[in-house]
Amino acid sequence: MIKQLRKVGNSNALILDKPILELLGLKEDGQVQLTIQDGHLIVAPAFPQIVKSEEVTEQLEYVLKKRASVLKRLAN
Repeated sequence: MIKQLRKVGNSNALILDKPILELLGLKEDGQVQLTIQDGHLIVAPAFPQIVKSEEVTEQLEYVLKKRASVLKRLAN
């Protein structure tokens, strides 16, 4: 998935959609841990919650349905 950075004051922000936040177990104003590894930025919950695999599957299906056209274009 490709996201656009947005200018906020003198900084740039990465906007995460609600389904992504839900997949990560994050809520609005939640904290994340940023790690740089081999030139990649890894964004992870600062205080991860245990999420049942069924919940992940449900959210993933929701994202796939909601963003199907975008995902198809990205695949091409």
